[in-house]
Amino acid sequence: MIRRIISIDEEKCNGCGLCARACHEGAIGMIDGKARLLRDDYCDGLGDCLPACPTGAITFTEREAAAYDEEAVRENRRRIQAGEKRKEDDIRPEAGTHSSWLRQWPVQIKLAPVNAPYFDSADLLIAADCTAYAYGNFHQQFMKEKVTLIGCPKLDACDYTEKLSAVLSQNRIRSVTVVRMEVPCCGGMERAAAQALRESRKAVPFRVVTISVDGRILEESL
Repeated sequence: MIRRIISIDEEKCNGCGLCARACHEGAIGMIDGKARLLRDDYCDGLGDCLPACPTGAITFTEREAAAYDEEAVRENRRRIQAGEKRKEDDIRPEAGTHSSWLRQWPVQIKLAPVNAPYFDSADLLIAADCTAYAYGNFHQQFMKEKVTLIGCPKLDACDYTEKLSAVLSQNRIRSVTVVRMEVPCCGGMERAAAQALRESRKAVPFRVVTISVDGRILEESL
C-alpha cells in the first residue's frame, strides 16, 4: 500500500540517537553509527522522531510500505522493555557475577559521533582494543561508569588526535583515562590523547595505565 512513512538521510544523520529514543514504536535503530528505519510496519507515520532530530535528517515520504502493525509494535515494545530490564540488572551486578559495563554504541573512535549526548559530563576511557583481552577485570576496573572509546593506531593506520580533540573541545568531559598495552604501537594512542587534551585547552584529569602482554598493570601515571 502507498502511505506516509519516514525517510532518513544518512548523509545528514550525525548518529546522536535522539530519534531512536523519541520513537515509541521502536521503528528506528542505530546501525553502524547511523539511524535506520528497522521495519516499515513499526512506523505509524506520525513523526514523533522529526522534532528530535537536530540535523533535519528525517522527513516524510509517500511510498509503497507495509501497513502499520499495532500488534507487532506491542510485541516489539515488550521485547525492548524486557531487554532494558536485563540491561538494568546487568549494570547493578550481584556479587560474583560478570556483567558488561558498556554504556554506549558505537565504541570505535573512528565511528563515534563527536556530539553524541553520552559525552556530556562523561568520564572518558580511551583504550587500545587489545587491553580488554589482556586484562581480565577490564570492565569492572576500567569501564565501570565511563564512556568507552577504543582503537588501534596500527590497524587503523591513522592519527586519532583530531577526532579526540573535537570530542574534548565540544563536550564537558570530566576526566580522561588512557589504557594501553606495553607494546610500542600503543604509544600512538597515548600521544594522540595527550595532544588532543592540550589542543582542547581544558584542565581535565588525565591518567595513563599500561598493561603487560601477560595481563598485568605495569604502570599508572598522571
